[in-house]
Amino acid sequence: MTTKKLGSQTAALSNPPSIAGHANVVGKKEGEGPLSDSFDYIAPDDTFGESTWEKSESAMQKQALNLALNKAGQSASNLDWLFAGDLLNQCIGSSYAAREQSVPFFGLYGACSTMGEGLALASMTLDGGFGEWAGVVVSSHFCSAERQYRTPLEYGSQRTPTAQWTVTGAGAAVLAREGPGPYVTHVTVGKIVDKGIKDANNMGAAMTPAAASTLAAHFKDTGRSPSFYDLIVTGDLGSLGSELLLELLRQDGIQLSNHVDCGTLIFDAQEQDVHCGGSGCGCCATVLTGYLLNGMRAGRWNNILFCPTGALHSPTASFQGESIPGICHAIAISTTKS
Repeated sequence: MTTKKLGSQTAALSNPPSIAGHANVVGKKEGEGPLSDSFDYIAPDDTFGESTWEKSESAMQKQALNLALNKAGQSASNLDWLFAGDLLNQCIGSSYAAREQSVPFFGLYGACSTMGEGLALASMTLDGGFGEWAGVVVSSHFCSAERQYRTPLEYGSQRTPTAQWTVTGAGAAVLAREGPGPYVTHVTVGKIVDKGIKDANNMGAAMTPAAASTLAAHFKDTGRSPSFYDLIVTGDLGSLGSELLLELLRQDGIQLSNHVDCGTLIFDAQEQDVHCGGSGCGCCATVLTGYLLNGMRAGRWNNILFCPTGALHSPTASFQGESIPGICHAIAISTTKS
């Protein structure tokens, strides 16, 4: 019996799906950052024309998915599957956005790693022959995340130096079983890693061990070295988490000279007062569907390892004194099918 699994955690896709369309929408603060030229739509304010922050998040998802479908030359009715997620309880941002699409729907929760989880599942589904088209869309919103995970904005609490700024944005990708690149060629599914970090305002430290674990597994499973990739991109470790990642990998004998982090790319840390950088599902999703994939299409990079990270906790668990489990999924994207 043949298998597509390499080592303990990696799937090598025999028919790598094409990323046929990708798009994003972001809020005003994100549009003022260094990646503004890579965003498809920048809202003049963060309400997106809605009366609540949660409705705003659903509106972002609908808009991002429609833009991605238009770029792929498809309608929502042609999607065989839709994989979507957000940071809200019961993923209501995604389910309310999807209720008008009439598409078979998988609601996902991987915290800030959800874009990676969605791409992994969608890619393996199409590679397995279970359809021709799949959509992936995820989002986060600064105001809804603050209300859910920390304190309402009206409280005006002071943010710690290790805190990160939840990105207001949604990113969508439409995958096709056949078509031109970029292609998803390998998927390394992360394991839960928990080193006992309990500070909910230090997500970088909580997620970094999971990123180091997944990267080490990917290199071992595939036999590739870090230099195979033009870029190795983590999700939203931020500035502190990125430093910790390089140190942890050095201790394992792995040197990364080509690492960047979506949380440090999306904002200007000196000018925008985001402390350790960006976070949230929308952080890596908007960076991937804009800056990174646009760069691949322009010939700037041929091989990228996209590694979103997530902190799988909740306010309830934190109040009960629980530590914060981390997760990271690695998605290999290439301009060729090899």
